[in-house]
Amino acid sequence: MIAAGDIVIAAVYIVLIFIIGLWSGIRHRRKTRANAANGYFLAGKSLKWPAIGLALFATNISTVHLVSLAQSGFDSGLLNGNFEWMAAFTLILLALFFVPFYIKSGVATLPDFLEKRYDRACRDWLTVISLISAVVIHIAFSMLAGGIVLKTLFGIDMYTGVIVISIITAVYTIVGGLKAVVVTESIQTVVLVAGALIISWAAFQKVGGWQPMINVLTEENELSKLSMLRPSGDESGMPWYAVFLGYPVLGIWYWCADQTIVQRVLGAKDIDHARGGALFCGFIKVLPVFIFVLPGLLAFVLFKTGSLDLGSLKTVDAAGKEIVQSKGIYTVMITQLLPTGLVGVLVAALLSGLMSQISGALNSISTMISYDVYKRYKPEVNDAQLVKAGKVAAVIALVFSLLLLPLLNRYESIFNGLNDIIAHIAPPITCVFLLGIFWGKASAKSARLTLWLGSALGAIVFVLNKLMPDNPIAGIPFMMMAFYLFCVCVFMQVIFSFLFPVAHTKESRDFFWKHPLEPLRMKARRGLGDYRFLTMILVIVMVWLFYSFR
Repeated sequence: MIAAGDIVIAAVYIVLIFIIGLWSGIRHRRKTRANAANGYFLAGKSLKWPAIGLALFATNISTVHLVSLAQSGFDSGLLNGNFEWMAAFTLILLALFFVPFYIKSGVATLPDFLEKRYDRACRDWLTVISLISAVVIHIAFSMLAGGIVLKTLFGIDMYTGVIVISIITAVYTIVGGLKAVVVTESIQTVVLVAGALIISWAAFQKVGGWQPMINVLTEENELSKLSMLRPSGDESGMPWYAVFLGYPVLGIWYWCADQTIVQRVLGAKDIDHARGGALFCGFIKVLPVFIFVLPGLLAFVLFKTGSLDLGSLKTVDAAGKEIVQSKGIYTVMITQLLPTGLVGVLVAALLSGLMSQISGALNSISTMISYDVYKRYKPEVNDAQLVKAGKVAAVIALVFSLLLLPLLNRYESIFNGLNDIIAHIAPPITCVFLLGIFWGKASAKSARLTLWLGSALGAIVFVLNKLMPDNPIAGIPFMMMAFYLFCVCVFMQVIFSFLFPVAHTKESRDFFWKHPLEPLRMKARRGLGDYRFLTMILVIVMVWLFYSFR
């Protein structure tokens, strides 16, 4: 439980975000047109690179990351930091190869883009998958992590706390549209990072510095926890080759082909701001390993030295052995390492992660329902009707997400559960997007069949592994499973493209690269704003980091 002063700080923060979200959204819509769909769903395509980068980061980093990355740091060290640093490379792909087509096409949704490159059936299928992933992955899992935090800190019922926060977030999101989402996400990113820095510094000071941490890990024979790239056969199930083979399959879908994430880019003022925002987010993604994952490792060190009391997290397994349930490690660190006042800031940071994830996903769901579903069946629909349909869809999605919480709570690790689901959803989507923009011979029928068959295969494998955990493929780590499914999808689409040759439309001819170097030859800002220069710096930084923590 936390002090009354900290509760007041957290409450004031929630109220301020609510007011700012409503004010910014309503003000923006008054400056444009009250019911203009473009202004509501895409902020009138007025977003600049700082807001885009901060919003991308905030939508990605939810309470799931704050809670689960600390949990993973306690359990396996810096290993899951790979998901953060590898994201920088996929953001480079987004900036260089995907953004030009997204901005050029003028689409409001990625399913719309897929129709321009392939056909209507591909658009419909991606809409369905994107809606499911937004509800399950972006909202429900975030609610679950937020509920755990609220229960641990305030002692209130998990579902009650989540419902209250969700309703507050939904109100300003539904009323204000994307402008409200991006403005609040920018603020939430700053608060979230500040809070994470505070707990990281407090834990680091309590340990005594880097060398004392090394000494404890050496004594406990746990020095491998500092390694990001593990050898083949590592008990974590995520050796170095799984990271480099499997993550791109998950990452390209998440960062380059998922509506909830990419919608911030679609609202960019122009291509330079879209690219700049994506690369800016890539630089920010350096931070999570040090401010989200490392605190969990520091908590492990403090626990081993007796400086952190985890009695509230201890339980007994089936064999009668005492174990630590590390799901609540982050909240225990907050209450034991920080003084009153700073605890309130950390609670605000945790709530920021929950609110930003929910707001971003609800806005994307609204956009897809309005443009990819409602407008399809009622082409004559006006802007006011589109906005109304989006608002109704957001409410329904929120209710459905809440109903999923008991089912998702069965996962021992929220982060692993999240990525387990993504590993079976992402492969066919990553495949059709990659081949679509890099291979002119990728046909519409091949993409359609790959999406259908690839998604069916992923669902069958997922269900089979859950119902029959002793089957031969159940032991394959999710990263490698994603890679194997992706290879099958690529094979299918290539074969189908030769069986059913491409017949390009006037639009589709413009949405694939004719030469691999073409993206690097585009006009760019001069000096430090040149996307090629920024890309080079980001690549150098990431390679150096991976080498340092290999």
